[in-house]
Amino acid sequence: MDNKFLKQQPNKYMYIEQGRQGKLGLWKYLPIPLVFMGLIGLQYLIVSILDIDVAAMMEKEIQSKGKNRFFAENMLFMAIFLAVLLFWVRYVHKQSILSLTTSREKIDWGRIFFVFGLMASFIIISTLVIYFVYPDTYQINFEPLPFLILTVIAILLVPIQTSFEEYLFRGYLMQGVGIATKSKLTALIVTSVLFGIMHIANPEVEKIGYIIMVYYIGTGFFLGIITLMDEGLELALGFHAANNLVTVLLVTADWTALQTDSIFIDVSDPSSGYEVLAPVLIIFPIFLYILSKKYQWTNWKDKLFGVVN
Repeated sequence: MDNKFLKQQPNKYMYIEQGRQGKLGLWKYLPIPLVFMGLIGLQYLIVSILDIDVAAMMEKEIQSKGKNRFFAENMLFMAIFLAVLLFWVRYVHKQSILSLTTSREKIDWGRIFFVFGLMASFIIISTLVIYFVYPDTYQINFEPLPFLILTVIAILLVPIQTSFEEYLFRGYLMQGVGIATKSKLTALIVTSVLFGIMHIANPEVEKIGYIIMVYYIGTGFFLGIITLMDEGLELALGFHAANNLVTVLLVTADWTALQTDSIFIDVSDPSSGYEVLAPVLIIFPIFLYILSKKYQWTNWKDKLFGVVN
């Protein structure tokens, strides 16, 4: 069937099955995930074998380049990967970017902006509450010019970084693993665990311990669930962009992967308790409830545990 016709009728398939619109082949799905996850694994091995102090190394780079330049260079790395991924999907798989994004006839920007606003509001309000209730937690770091430069960089590059991660894990791999195994649950588990593993070399892991992987993998499951239930990437794209964008502008710490000229610096001693488990056990379920009511999700069993046709 002509691919142009399929582009015009994307809702012929449910979201995972959208991958069938392109030219299938296991070899086509392997190169990009293997290269990307291989680089992550190599970085982790080098750090572990050579016993490198990641935080100290980052601090040295920041002192040399400045926070804004260091941040921009890290974001540009992801922009290159996003361009390669979308090129690969479009010209190797012969699949439309629309079908990689959603099962709807067009991308629903209203969904993206709604969940972006919801998550951004939550981060801002919760941060301000913590600041006023526990003033020793945050130190004001606001400097107008560096913050203005950061804002421009972040608005331009952070959505690209988060979109790459969503298109890779909740899009490309979710569709590929689902079609290969014919199982939505397997696709959800594999992509969520890989999403968590992607963060294993982050300095947060060194600082807090491997317990923080519960948060990373839990975030992967949350984003995977809303993608499957909503039959598209829009909610995951909006949520992830808000989480990273607002966080880098609002608050940073000297032990995190994203150190920026933000408004606040978190000077508290990080712990592996409430901060790790609260999002997974409390915040994500609340968001699931809100989104499920707004978008009237039904048939949870089939959408999360069903067979991919």
